[in-house]
Amino acid sequence: MELLQDSIPKVYAVVAAAALYARASSSLLRPGLPRLVALLPVLAFLAAAPLAFTSSASVRGTAAFFFAWLCMFKVGLLAAGRGPLDPALPLLTFLFTALLPVKLRGAVGASKGKAPVSIVSCAVKVAVIAAILRLYQFRDRLHLYVRLALYGVHMYCFLDLLLPCIAAVGGALGMEMEPQFDRPYLASSLRDFWGRRWNLMVSAILRPSVYEPVRAHAGVAAGVLASFAVSGLMHEAMIFYFTLQWPPTGETSAFFLLHGACCVAEGWCARRWTAWGWPSPPRAVATVMVVVFVTTTSFWLFFPPLFSGGIEEKIQEEWAAVGAFFLDAATKIGCM
Repeated sequence: MELLQDSIPKVYAVVAAAALYARASSSLLRPGLPRLVALLPVLAFLAAAPLAFTSSASVRGTAAFFFAWLCMFKVGLLAAGRGPLDPALPLLTFLFTALLPVKLRGAVGASKGKAPVSIVSCAVKVAVIAAILRLYQFRDRLHLYVRLALYGVHMYCFLDLLLPCIAAVGGALGMEMEPQFDRPYLASSLRDFWGRRWNLMVSAILRPSVYEPVRAHAGVAAGVLASFAVSGLMHEAMIFYFTLQWPPTGETSAFFLLHGACCVAEGWCARRWTAWGWPSPPRAVATVMVVVFVTTTSFWLFFPPLFSGGIEEKIQEEWAAVGAFFLDAATKIGCM
């Protein structure tokens, strides 16, 4: 497969070495400026690491999310003595937490609760992705909004398949992980969608690094707006890694600023609604409103810069190669 020409194990080995250096230096230096200075080379390296993947936009974009966003923020929080990383963590737990989009739920070795991965859920998502890959073959006949809807479902299924599987590996190693998604299609408000249901690892990173410091100095509304502003900037960076197109259009930042402002307004309205004694809207109505708003604004601002300049065709070719690879492997296994 062309998209596997880049050596994922080699890049991960070098990034792991950088994480080991971060752990060792953090164990010797106190949080603050001395530790930050020692970790600056690690931060610069993490920003550059995804560019090592030259043949696949999908792999490069995924690596950028892992290294240039989540891992960079974790290392930055480590410099301040905060966040999920701690030099006192066991070596394997430190590496797993640093290099992958996971967050420890509690004590290492805990195994209570239901299994983090549902076989039925995974099978359904695989089937949905397979059906979408099939529909991509007819993209010239599909309306733009239909293609964007397929991309949105594809993105959700891929992330909700990949991240819980990573957490399951951590569980097998004795680490209990927090879930990454919680049925975002059932969100009853924008705050519920972004704060408690969608890509919770990002929320867990932005909360201590952006929201809490800003809230402490400027209030809740400023903390929310700052979190969405930083999220918008980081998504602009992720799109650059994905497409290698510069300068950014600003549409993605506008998307997150809009949602941040709407979350603030939604919270204000909810408080006034309660103070006036008005009943809340039915949950089904609220959920439909959230889905419509998120979908409409995504079509308007989020997806266009992500699939411009021929990147749409490249991504479809890469995923077609993935589908062909697994179909060929299944055929060979069936013939054994």
